[in-house]
Order: sequence, then C-alpha cells, then structure tokens
Amino acid sequence: MINAIVLIDAEANRIPETAQAVADLDGVDTVYSCAGDVDLVAVVRVRDHEKIADVVTRGINKIDGVTKTVTHIAFQSYSSADVEAGFSIGN
Repeated sequence: MINAIVLIDAEANRIPETAQAVADLDGVDTVYSCAGDVDLVAVVRVRDHEKIADVVTRGINKIDGVTKTVTHIAFQSYSSADVEAGFSIGN
C-alpha cells in the first residue's frame, strides 16, 4: 500500500463542502481541516503510484473549491506503538 499526504488550499467559503467532496473520492482515507499554511490535508492510500496520480490530478484537483495541491509520498510509517515495541523487554 502506498500512502500520500496531499496538502490542499481551498476557497475559504467552501472548505466544508470541499473537504467532504475530497473525502468521498476512492483512495482518500481521511481528510483533515487545518489551521496554518494549508486548509485541508488528505491522506491517500492506494496500491500503486499511477493511482495516486489518478486520485490527485483527476479527482482532488477537479473538485470545486480546490485552488492548489501539493502531494508528498510517504516512504515509511512510524508510530509510538512501533517505538515502544522496539524498546520492550518482553515483560
């Protein structure tokens, strides 16, 4: 599974509708509304790189209210549970 994080700039008056439209796309796992440099962050989970291109360029970028996207491909996932397990002595 390939994970991508898509940073989305949206028209301010359309953020809720835009977020829901993004969330409804196949391949989009989660959408967060944010404070800061971007309006929305979408987590895309798909089987291959071509599908990421499809979700972003033919999906997210075509949604009314989306003004810009920046896509980051995730190489490896880390979580606090993984770190904790690495230091566990098996008690």
